[in-house]
Amino acid sequence: MKSKKLNRYAVLAAVLFFMGTLFPYAYAAADSSLKQLRTFVDVLEFVKENYVEKTDTDKLIAGAIKGVVNELDDFSQYLDPRDYKDLKNDTRGDFGGLGIRLQKIDGFVTVMTPMPNTPAFKAGVMPGDRILFVDDKDLTGLKLDEAVELMRGPVGSKVKITMSRKDEKSGEYKTLPDYKFKREKIVPEVVYHRMLPGNVGYIYMVDFSGHSTEEVKKALADLQKQGMSSLVLDLRFNPGGLLTGAVDISKLFLSSGQMIVYTQGRKQEYYQEFKTSFNGEYGSVPMAVLVNQGSASASEIVSGALQDNKRAFVVGQRTFGKASVQQVLPLSGGAGLRLTIAKYYTPSGRLIQRDYRDKSKADEGGILPDVEIIVPAEEEAKVFMQYNDIVYTPGKKTPVMEFKAKDPVLARAVEILTGKVTLEAAKEASQKEAEERKAKKEAKETGKK
Repeated sequence: MKSKKLNRYAVLAAVLFFMGTLFPYAYAAADSSLKQLRTFVDVLEFVKENYVEKTDTDKLIAGAIKGVVNELDDFSQYLDPRDYKDLKNDTRGDFGGLGIRLQKIDGFVTVMTPMPNTPAFKAGVMPGDRILFVDDKDLTGLKLDEAVELMRGPVGSKVKITMSRKDEKSGEYKTLPDYKFKREKIVPEVVYHRMLPGNVGYIYMVDFSGHSTEEVKKALADLQKQGMSSLVLDLRFNPGGLLTGAVDISKLFLSSGQMIVYTQGRKQEYYQEFKTSFNGEYGSVPMAVLVNQGSASASEIVSGALQDNKRAFVVGQRTFGKASVQQVLPLSGGAGLRLTIAKYYTPSGRLIQRDYRDKSKADEGGILPDVEIIVPAEEEAKVFMQYNDIVYTPGKKTPVMEFKAKDPVLARAVEILTGKVTLEAAKEASQKEAEERKAKKEAKETGKK
């Protein structure tokens, strides 16, 4: 009996230690939480003594810690020693991949966008596709990082992927035939540009990686030489990337002293403002920003900053709504904790982060365009699939790309920039269409009752 009590107190001490390591302020709430902690210890002890198979207490406690962190949001994560080491090492030599930007949505590993000129892009993987199995391993219950790790491997190695795709008519996801890929080293182009009729410059950003800002600057300089009179910045299907990239891109178009974005958490120390300190080189160029449901993170920071500062109008669909700050903390035993400590807000105070766990808040968060145009993801993706049609032949001049797919979002932005339609008229038409969609949806839901 005495040894069991000692066992009990040892486990309680261990739990309090972990709680204190994870959350320093947990000690202050220890009194009110003591009953729950005792219940936890009772469960842990009963499992250890009575479970049908022998258990590992360390693994059980680690699982409990994961449960605590997973309860918070989809981005906080307990990192076991191996995962934490991988995170610190950042690069682990050459590895191959498929060229897919992923996010966890409704519990599924979901394709945000395939990157141009990659195995996934060439195979026709679509934004919104759900990845169900990797080499017949079920991804249910796996963290996003764990799923990504399964898709990585040596360059040239093969992997089988099972996916499902949403049927536009029924709204149900249907399993697709298996995809068989050969992994490649992924070094995609991140910026494309061209001149549209009416001297409207066009820049498409794939993501905000380390060299995106320099590539955008080169594109802007080239367009300016060609006589650019206005600009379209296309951030559709752009999943984001580096905060520094979002801030630097915004600075190109804003005036000195303007707010770009700020972060705010429970603690004052997590409040941080990001402002411009000089006038942007392209601060007077009339401008439109294109976004959709695949625009996230840094894309939302840029579009929100330009919209709130009245620097550009935004066209497309409400963005994804992913803009939170994670801090990585080292824990004892070589483990780590990635914890959400703050969220990003636009200059006017709009919260970008969307609460995906609360379905009643589906229409909150993200960046709502000034002119909303709803286009099915599969149709809009055809616009960007065209970037894969060009054939690069060593020693030969790069052929001119031809864009034939319909793009109503870009077309409306160009109409406004060239004066064919006023922004006010476009907003009114957009609002009317939104009201009609809402009425149809309500009528449909009423008919089901």
